[in-house]
Amino acid sequence: MKKRSWLAGAALLAAVGPALAADHDAPGMVVKPDGASVVYEPGPPNLPKGTQISQVAGDPAKPGPFVLRLKFPAHTVIAPHTHSKPETLTILSGSIYHEHGRTLDKAKGAALNAGGFVYLPEDMPHSLWTTDEPVELQVNGSGPFGLNYIDPADDPSRQAGGKG
Repeated sequence: MKKRSWLAGAALLAAVGPALAADHDAPGMVVKPDGASVVYEPGPPNLPKGTQISQVAGDPAKPGPFVLRLKFPAHTVIAPHTHSKPETLTILSGSIYHEHGRTLDKAKGAALNAGGFVYLPEDMPHSLWTTDEPVELQVNGSGPFGLNYIDPADDPSRQAGGKG
């Protein structure tokens, strides 16, 4: 009986799958390991100066899944903050430190190198920082997505000049 149920499910997916794919309005994307198809732009004002960002798939400002790639230069600090939705971080190159909590204590941070992964539930306070090398990481999540600093004064967009 289990085999019949599995076959019926497979047949249903085979029949419905193409229709679902046709209804999807976003084009597919392939990113090769060399990253040549990823185009970076300056990061938004609420991220530290020198941040670069690439919107690989989806739109974090809209409902639905998204994939971002970010590059942070050496000696960058992203002060304690939260996000309104869960997120995952995957380190692609370089290294970064991550710490859970509402305050930044660099003595307690965990070093993450290429291949490192972090899952953060919604509203989980955390901070990130680089030391002597830059980092490239990928953020996966679902929108609408935003970054909320624990201390609003830490938001680079609120500091003198308006751009981190």
